[in-house]
Amino acid sequence: MTEQTIQTHLVGQTALVTGASRGIGLSIARILAAAGATVAITARRQEGIDDALAQLPETAFGIVGKADSAEHQAEALTKVAERTGRLDILINNAGINPVYGALTELDLDAARKVLEVNVLAGLGWVQQALARPDLGFARHGGRVVFLSSVTADIPSEGIGIYGISKAALSHMTRTLAVELGPGIRVNAVAPAVVKTDFARALYEGREDQVAADYPLKRLGVPEDVGAAVEFLVTEKSSWITGQVLTLDGGLTIAGGTA
Repeated sequence: MTEQTIQTHLVGQTALVTGASRGIGLSIARILAAAGATVAITARRQEGIDDALAQLPETAFGIVGKADSAEHQAEALTKVAERTGRLDILINNAGINPVYGALTELDLDAARKVLEVNVLAGLGWVQQALARPDLGFARHGGRVVFLSSVTADIPSEGIGIYGISKAALSHMTRTLAVELGPGIRVNAVAPAVVKTDFARALYEGREDQVAADYPLKRLGVPEDVGAAVEFLVTEKSSWITGQVLTLDGGLTIAGGTA
């Protein structure tokens, strides 16, 4: 990180980013850290945490666990309280998409797991943050950002339950924004295909073909999402809450699907 890239608009603030060992989550963590925030990251494996921390400032720290575990959520927030004594920004990035195929043939246990991780875990993080007066989440003007998807609004073949979970997440964003204002702002970003390991099956070996459907003629990269998240957690967006910001290179207005 060069001196020229360091900003100061999040100095003194603490951000927690779930599922941040790689891809979009890691990009968000890097961007928030570059803006001056102390960043806590979570991931399922210690190796992933270690690799991610090697790319972040020394002030960053990690907590290993599953995003949908209430015990992990409590442990992570306790560590944040011990290290910084506050929470300002909560980025619910962790998500899964372990199944592919028609909804009519979907294993319902797998569907429940998708909804547990992609929807209920995010709500759990918010509930636990609110229940910790030592973090002062609302007192510090807390900001929550969820990672939704364009599949929340436009059905995509083979990943129906993923889209359903993201549709629920988008609606939860709007509902929480109403419930938690004015002390806490809640927004979401909804990307199309972003070049990460998570989405590799959607473009690998045919990237030019997939990108041809996008008016901007390229797929997203994690930094595209990170920059949008940064905007949503700074004072530049202080009159924005309950919004789901589409990040898709123009795909959906051109009639495409992710």
